[in-house]
Amino acid sequence: MQMNRLTVDVVIPTFKPDKRLHKILQRLMKQTYPIEKIIIINTEKQYVNEDDYSYVDKIEFHHIRQEEFNHGGTRNMGVSLSDSDLVLLMTQDAVPATKYMVENLVRPFEEDNDVAVTYGRQLPASDCGMAEAYTRKFNYPDYDIIKTSNDILRMGIKAFFCSDVCAMYSRKGYNEVGGFPNRTIMNEDSIFAANAIQTGKKVYYVAKAEVIHSHNYTYIQQFHRNFDLGVSHRQFKEIYASVKSEEEGIRLVKETAEYLIRHNRFYLVPDIVIKSGFKFLGYRLGKMYDYLPRNIILKCTMSQTYWQDYKVNK
Repeated sequence: MQMNRLTVDVVIPTFKPDKRLHKILQRLMKQTYPIEKIIIINTEKQYVNEDDYSYVDKIEFHHIRQEEFNHGGTRNMGVSLSDSDLVLLMTQDAVPATKYMVENLVRPFEEDNDVAVTYGRQLPASDCGMAEAYTRKFNYPDYDIIKTSNDILRMGIKAFFCSDVCAMYSRKGYNEVGGFPNRTIMNEDSIFAANAIQTGKKVYYVAKAEVIHSHNYTYIQQFHRNFDLGVSHRQFKEIYASVKSEEEGIRLVKETAEYLIRHNRFYLVPDIVIKSGFKFLGYRLGKMYDYLPRNIILKCTMSQTYWQDYKVNK
């Protein structure tokens, strides 16, 4: 191993973690690239017994209250607790697919000082529906992508796409970009990527850095998620107003429908059309959140605690 090897810490925010967290930790311990420290930022101490994780070397638990959690601020806290060259952010439901995940995420930083963040490929879990599995393929192809400011016009909002489900940040790039916004309902990863690209840095998608991660959202869950997405795009309109966004959603629906028809699953097409309608409605309402009364917002959001001290229309 080279003497000037870049050091890596891992930060994982948790809330009522299940057995997948054990699987994640076990696979992180077997990575070919060494990890210095694993930092768990856990929401509500009563939901975690630290002794259950005593088999993990160099693990640290830091507990916060539910009202203190924020997608950006909590991750900033995690990064501040690390002194490594690189910080890998993950979620409690993203399981490393191979022992080379960390090694593959590190490689671009060793080759190019302009890389601010690398992020990995998300593979569908065994219980993932066919349409959702195609969405994973659509958003996470099997080839690397390097995104710079030159790609914004061509790629639109996809130029800013990044996911803290599995993303590694350089200390230098994180500091120069200014980290994450301390208060954001979601999308802290995309906001960072946009700021990085617009300041001349690179965002690197690493197809061989694989994690198993997918969801089977109901119509209502998808509505709530896209409401919060719309809120984020409204609050950071200086980033998102200049790029195409809804066209990408339309392309996904069209290509998913074509994929299902090609595989003789045409009966699934109405489901994705309905789900897309819930996504669109949630997103549009989210972009109008500052015109909505608080009681309506609380019915639409999936992030109740975010709004506790936020000033919106009564």
